[in-house]
Amino acid sequence: MPKPAMPEPTVTGPTVTDPAVAARPGGRAPQLVLAFDFGRRRIGVACGDTLSRAASPLSGIASSATGPRWDVVDSLMRDWQPTLLVVGLPYNADGSESGMSESARGFAGELTRRYALPVRLIDERYSSLEAETRLKTERQAGLRKRRVAKADVDAAAACVILERWFTEST
Repeated sequence: MPKPAMPEPTVTGPTVTDPAVAARPGGRAPQLVLAFDFGRRRIGVACGDTLSRAASPLSGIASSATGPRWDVVDSLMRDWQPTLLVVGLPYNADGSESGMSESARGFAGELTRRYALPVRLIDERYSSLEAETRLKTERQAGLRKRRVAKADVDAAAACVILERWFTEST
């Protein structure tokens, strides 16, 4: 039986009286955002904020048939205290939903339920490929001292997802 669709809340950051903040589009204070690259084995996580619009990789969270390690997600939520969450939604190359789309939507719905925060879904096509290419280029340039692990790719893919959201949300 399919799960009922979770309504997607709208982003409504606090309006402030500081002229520098009020001059920004929407007059919202900067928000800390966590992004997730959902996978059945690992979930990549990245963080960023709406002021700098820069994304940084955090970690990869182990996942299994029973779901993600929610204790690790809980810890990230406590440590970072985000005001918004972004989840990559996997599509096929032709734009149709992939077999993972329903699972990613379920993960996003569970994030909404557990943390009562807005969750945005963003097209993640080719994010892992882009992340892997970035990491290999960094290694070849001498910026990375160790080989690229799968968890590194997942966290870097979460960065790509977050960067896409920053680009598309403004």
